[in-house]
Amino acid sequence: MAPRTLIIAAALFAAAARVAIAQPLTDVRKLYDSGEFQRAVDTAGASQDPQLIYLTAQSQQKLRHADEARRAYDQLAARPEGDPWRAIGRSGAALLSSNAAGAVQEADRAVESDGSLAEAHYQRGLALSARQDLAEAAAAFQKAGELDPSWAYPHYYAGIAYSKVKRADLTASHFQTFLRLAPQAPERGEVQSILRTLGR
Repeated sequence: MAPRTLIIAAALFAAAARVAIAQPLTDVRKLYDSGEFQRAVDTAGASQDPQLIYLTAQSQQKLRHADEARRAYDQLAARPEGDPWRAIGRSGAALLSSNAAGAVQEADRAVESDGSLAEAHYQRGLALSARQDLAEAAAAFQKAGELDPSWAYPHYYAGIAYSKVKRADLTASHFQTFLRLAPQAPERGEVQSILRTLGR
């Protein structure tokens, strides 16, 4: 095979691999967004994709399966030093142990390691919320939503955080985006009720 043909074949293979990874993530997110957390876990299966492992951990937390969530976070935490997912896993495990300060420290490491990774900012927002630093948490969730515009839950948590710091305009904007992206979300009624109180 000629070198040019090899390069084209390699590029096509890489593109196909990205699509293959993206589809399961989309499927698992749809299940998560609809409150079908056990199906999200089952669909993610034993994937080694860190995004799916992270969604599995989040789903297990929603199911109140703390041990299973910890196992998923520990799987991420076992990744190599310098990998942002390692710090995300360590942050998630710290939150499970009610260690908000440690969770923020690890999430900060993840953002420093890869500031373009939406999950790093999202995890930072969760950690900052646990530490009751709501203005910074809101900004972290907003950044996660900007980096991954198809992801619904950064907007939900940004809306919650902004509501607690009395930013009605940003609360409404994020909640409206959340409802558009996750129309079947279990939080739908709660969000609609808050929007009604804001006159939106």
